[in-house]
Amino acid sequence: MSNFRWFNLIVSIFFLMGLSSFQQESKTLKEGLWRGVFTVPGNEIPFVFEVKGTNGGNASVFLMNGEDRFQLKNIAYHNDSVSIPIDLYDAVLKGKLTVNTFEGRLIKGVSGKPDAGVPFKAEYGKLPRFPESAEAPVVSLGGTWDMVIGTGEQAEKTVGIFDQKKSLLTGSILTTTGDYRFLEGVVHGKKFELSAFGGSTPYLIKGEFADDNTFTGEFVTPRNTIKLEGKRNAKAALPDAYNVTSLKQGYSSVSFTFPNLEGKQVSLSDPVYKGKVVIVTILGSWCPNCLDENKFLSGWYKENHNRGVEIIGLGFERKNDFESAKKSLTALKTRLGIEYEILFAGQSGTESASKALPQLNGIASFPTTIFIDKKGNIRKIHSGFSGPATGKFFEEFKTEFNALIDQLVAE
Repeated sequence: MSNFRWFNLIVSIFFLMGLSSFQQESKTLKEGLWRGVFTVPGNEIPFVFEVKGTNGGNASVFLMNGEDRFQLKNIAYHNDSVSIPIDLYDAVLKGKLTVNTFEGRLIKGVSGKPDAGVPFKAEYGKLPRFPESAEAPVVSLGGTWDMVIGTGEQAEKTVGIFDQKKSLLTGSILTTTGDYRFLEGVVHGKKFELSAFGGSTPYLIKGEFADDNTFTGEFVTPRNTIKLEGKRNAKAALPDAYNVTSLKQGYSSVSFTFPNLEGKQVSLSDPVYKGKVVIVTILGSWCPNCLDENKFLSGWYKENHNRGVEIIGLGFERKNDFESAKKSLTALKTRLGIEYEILFAGQSGTESASKALPQLNGIASFPTTIFIDKKGNIRKIHSGFSGPATGKFFEEFKTEFNALIDQLVAE
C-alpha cells in the first residue's frame, strides 16, 4: 500500500475516533454546573443544578437552592434524549441534549392524564442564577416581613424571612401550612428577584421597594401570577401552629390501623407503642415540607428512640393504591434513611386525612404532627412545618419540640 493510502487511512481512523468521541460527549450531561430557565407566561424562572459522575457510573443531578442540594438519580440516555426522574414528586425533566445545552420540559404524572409540561432550557457553565447587574442595591430585604400573597378573599397572610449579603439574597416564606423552602436571588437598585426549584414546582418572587420598609411584587408559578406585598416587621409571626387542629369533644386520643410498606397491619394500640411517647406525623411523599420534617425526625429518632419514644408516619399518597403508594413511600424512606414505620393511610388531601382520623376536628395541612403521651392521650397537635430554610423559626420549632418530648418522657 502506498504511503499516500496509508496516510488517508490513518486520517480516516482519527476522524472517526474524533467523531465517535464527540457523539459520545454530546449524549451525556457534562459534569459541572448548569443554569436553566423555565418559560412560563410572561416570565422566566431560573434554576441551577450540578452534574456529578458520568453515565457509566452513579451519575447524579443536584438541584441547588441556597444551601440545599436535592439529589436526582437514575438518569437515562437514548441517542440525544435525556430523562431525569424526580422520584418523590412523580415528575421528570425530559429533553434533548447537545454538548452544552439541555432543552425540554418538566413533565408531571400526578393526574394520570397527558401533561404538556413546563418548557425549560439549560446551558452548561458556571452562570449566575439571575443576570448580573451593575446597579448596586439601595435597600435591603434582610430581616422578617409581614407578607400578603393574593388579593381579596384569596389573600394569604405569610411571613418572609431573608438574608442579604451585598446583592445576594437567600431566605424563605412561611405559611400556615409550611414554607416555600430555600429561595435564592439578587437585589439590584430597588428591585429584587428570588427563585427556587427543588423538584416539585418552580417559583419566582419578584418585587420593588416603595421605601425601606414596604414593597409590592408578584409570586409566579407555572400556573399563575399572583400579587404580593410586604411590610417590614421584626416581630412578624404566624398564628400559633398548635391551635389549628384539635380533638373533638369527648375524645382524648386517636385510633387507627393501616398497612405498613410490607403489607402488615399496624395499629397505634400495638404492644410496641404501649407505655411510650408516640409521635404521629401525617405526611405525603409529594409534600416538600413533609420531606423536611421527616428528614429532621429521621435523624432525631436515631438518637432518641431508646428513650422510650416511637414515631409513626401516616402516608397519604397521590393514588389510593397500595402498590403505587408502596413505591413512593419506600423512595421517601430510603432517601431519608427512615427507621420508623410508615403506613399507607389513603389518598392525598386534607379531606382524606380528616376521614382517616375522625376523632380530630379536621386536618388542615401536610404535615400535621400529633404528640401522644405514655398513657395514650394526645397532648399537642402541630400543623405545618417551618423547615431549615426558615432560620430562626426552624430553631424555635426544634427547641419547642425537644422541650415537649423531654416533658412527656419524664412523666
